[in-house]
Amino acid sequence: MRLYHSPTSPYVRKVMVLLAETDQTDAVTLVPAGGNPVDPGTLPLAQNPLGKIPCLERDDGPSLYDSRVICRYLDDRAGGRLYPAAPRLWQTLTLEATADGIMDAAILMVYEARLRPEERRHPDWVEGQWAKVARALDALEDRWLSHLCGPLDMGQIAVGCALGYLDLRHPSRAWRSGREGLAAWAGRFGARASMAATAPPG
Repeated sequence: MRLYHSPTSPYVRKVMVLLAETDQTDAVTLVPAGGNPVDPGTLPLAQNPLGKIPCLERDDGPSLYDSRVICRYLDDRAGGRLYPAAPRLWQTLTLEATADGIMDAAILMVYEARLRPEERRHPDWVEGQWAKVARALDALEDRWLSHLCGPLDMGQIAVGCALGYLDLRHPSRAWRSGREGLAAWAGRFGARASMAATAPPG
């Protein structure tokens, strides 16, 4: 299998952590890819018409895209370790969706700064994106710590990757402030071998 990959993408990192946690890293070949909505660059347009990564190219079927689809596929391939049975499954999927929403908003903030000329940037829109992130972080702190501290699942991996992306792209936002429980969890989770091995270049 071939995984279209960028080391700074938090969505790609989710897949890489899953591969490490399920002993499948050697099953994929990494194919560098990069671009953005304005310039698709080397993004795998033939494999994913949406022009996004990660994208998993398989020999025995069509390419898979969207990190949640790829993670479900790879986890199933490994015997279903990281998506637990219901009813915990619904919590895991909601937690993964929350983490992906944090990534979505954080990336849109990056695009606003990088792709728009300064005179056309919309500060209120940027703050609206951060408000989504802040609400999600507060929910993680207030309602999700018991799940985060439970048996390893894909929800935890997604949150760990989302928080790592905030550290990479938005350090000045100081997301840990007022969220001591989440910050402590992130420190412990970030020390896992799979997380350390996939840390984005700073």
